[in-house]
Amino acid sequence: MKKKIAVIGAGFSGAVIAHEAAKAGYELDVFDARSHVAGNCHTERDAETDVMVHAYGPHIFHTSNEKVWDYIRQFGEFMPFVNRVKTVTGGRVFSLPINLLTINQFFGKTFNPQEAEAFLASIGDQGIADPQTFEEQALRFVGRELYEAFFKGYTTKQWGMHPSELPASILRRLPVRFNYDDNYYASKYQGMPRDGYTAIVQKMLDHPNIRLHLNTRMNRSDAAGYDQVFYSGPIDAWFNYSEGRLGYRTLDFATERHDGDYQGNAVINYGDVDVPYTRISEHKHFSPWETHERTLIFKEYSRYCEENDTPYYPIRLAKEKTQLGQYIEKAQQERNITFVGRLGTYRYLDMHVTIAEALDVVERFLDAAPRGEAMPAFMVDPLG
Repeated sequence: MKKKIAVIGAGFSGAVIAHEAAKAGYELDVFDARSHVAGNCHTERDAETDVMVHAYGPHIFHTSNEKVWDYIRQFGEFMPFVNRVKTVTGGRVFSLPINLLTINQFFGKTFNPQEAEAFLASIGDQGIADPQTFEEQALRFVGRELYEAFFKGYTTKQWGMHPSELPASILRRLPVRFNYDDNYYASKYQGMPRDGYTAIVQKMLDHPNIRLHLNTRMNRSDAAGYDQVFYSGPIDAWFNYSEGRLGYRTLDFATERHDGDYQGNAVINYGDVDVPYTRISEHKHFSPWETHERTLIFKEYSRYCEENDTPYYPIRLAKEKTQLGQYIEKAQQERNITFVGRLGTYRYLDMHVTIAEALDVVERFLDAAPRGEAMPAFMVDPLG
């Protein structure tokens, strides 16, 4: 007899696992506490403007993983889309990531790539040999002027703390290009689903072996009747916050509708700390193949996630990592449950990584289940 399976969470992690297991002949119950599928990737048409809206903020699909790119396109047509982010700082507009045009505009120069690289090396703080904080990392590699214009204010708003309080690992690499490439991502494959992300997840879950239960919150005791549970909800919630709540940042969106074109670009960041929002997203520009007379924008505000808020990205500072370690120990003592996805593993994950990891999880399950082998609590190290 095949295992009775529950998937908790109908975002990409849960949908991929459910789809692949259903194809293999397993019957599954998929639960989500919200009224829709696709999690924070949920998209919907705005009734007033007919613009396709990314309800929980912008999601641009990008990956260099050909397997993931081929996989996701089974469920919907992807249109070409390049995210060309701009930023407003000090009353001027620049391209992000910092590239050769940004450097030349900012400093009023006409550097070639080699000259720009040498110039940045000359203004970087060479006295910081081993950067420990976000601020030190930025000062070391781009110098004070670029740090204060492009990183300090935005980061303070995004994280709710000064960059000197954040680890250097948040700014993982030198955020500079010494050419005129203004593509925000360097991924090989980039695009946007013609009909939105929700339509893709709906198609994944449209299988006779899948029973979808929306507006249904599942907890640890409810899942006891299943032989295998794949859980993509918050790991601390699974244990009823016994070790305290893990820290997240959440986002608030102030929605405005206007005639015509509001800003001429999909995403514009605001680097000055005295501008309260971090960025403005104009959603019709995420679907440039469509034409709309009116437009819809989100002004995005970041703050600490409270009990009834939607968690967006984990804070993962020292306090949270200590708590996470305690939850990991508890999770590894559980039986027949595997924690997956951004919330289940308390990691910031792009969509393509979420899909790749979900495929690995379900492949492992389909291989192990016929032999009666138990699934591990984690397929990745959440502290890694």
